[in-house]
Amino acid sequence: MKMSRRKTLALIGGGAVLAAGGGAGYAVTRQPHAALAPWTAAGRYDDPRLRALSHAILAPNPHNRQPWKVDVATPGRVTLFVDTDRLLPHTDPFSRQIVIGLGCFLEIMRMAALNDGLDVQMALFPDGMPADRLDARPIAVCDFFDTDAAPDPLFAQVPHRRSLKEPFDTARPVPQDAIARIRAAVRHGTVTGATADPGEVAALRALSVEAMLVELRTERTYKESVDLFRIGHREVNANPDGIDFSGPMFEAMHLTGLFSRSAAMDRAGMAYSQGEAAVLENMQTAMAHIWQVSAGNTRADQIAAGRDWVRLNLAATAEGLGVQPLSQALQEYPEMAPFYKTAHDMLAPDGGTVQMWARLGYGPAVPQSPRWPLEDKIA
Repeated sequence: MKMSRRKTLALIGGGAVLAAGGGAGYAVTRQPHAALAPWTAAGRYDDPRLRALSHAILAPNPHNRQPWKVDVATPGRVTLFVDTDRLLPHTDPFSRQIVIGLGCFLEIMRMAALNDGLDVQMALFPDGMPADRLDARPIAVCDFFDTDAAPDPLFAQVPHRRSLKEPFDTARPVPQDAIARIRAAVRHGTVTGATADPGEVAALRALSVEAMLVELRTERTYKESVDLFRIGHREVNANPDGIDFSGPMFEAMHLTGLFSRSAAMDRAGMAYSQGEAAVLENMQTAMAHIWQVSAGNTRADQIAAGRDWVRLNLAATAEGLGVQPLSQALQEYPEMAPFYKTAHDMLAPDGGTVQMWARLGYGPAVPQSPRWPLEDKIA
């Protein structure tokens, strides 16, 4: 019987616990409780703006960089800025994905406000819209006001939303009616496409694998991710952003030196080879794909794409479906150019910019992603 890579890694991790000795057992069982606390703190503020923001910080965003900071000095107002220290210059050279993440933040903030009987008027880029490079100018000025508008039913899914980076159940197809309900969730002008056709899914699986290999095998783009690895509960609690590797298996492997940032950069080593194989194997379990296209690609278009993307993500959560973004083929650096073109030929044959693309399927329950506390995001 062939043993899966995931089980192989688990056994290696278990062996590492034994090799590490008595004190290791305590460390291996620790969880990054401080980094997960913002999920339970959401909504527990007196100021309705802070209540809304405490949910908004749970929004999906690239590499979990959490690139938002807010000014709440003016009563009834939130001004959103991008934290320019949290960009991804190699994999996201024009910060398109970062701006999409800010759009996700704004949409959840408005959903949370509606749940409190408030609405939000958003003035985007009031001091001008940055082009190729983001800067210190505000992304949005958001004024809160009383409303009779009904709450958004998708808001109930915010605590349950995940980016599911695990294998999907390849024996369980994604129903067409579920896909139709997910696609119907958009409100901000993007056009969604989706497929569960086996031939089309196979072609998109192949493209996602090829694009991922480019990112992994291009030194600077891969290193950008590795530099953001947070390995073990201590690192995750100290820096609750980036790419979380916590839990018993990774704690054990880290304790014995089997897994570290330097080990991950060693392409001849087990950490790299097994990690690459596991990531590619996940992509091959896609049971459907969904994507978004916008007619333009201005910063305002990117914000709108983010607002619609989180709605699609929440709608998929309501259907019990797992979602994993496949951002690699949409990245705008030179080595990715052939795959960027292929993705656009396949997903946007009539023109426009493919803003998001993801795999869908049924998968296991996974824990929340770490978050910085809201207080750390208030300027």
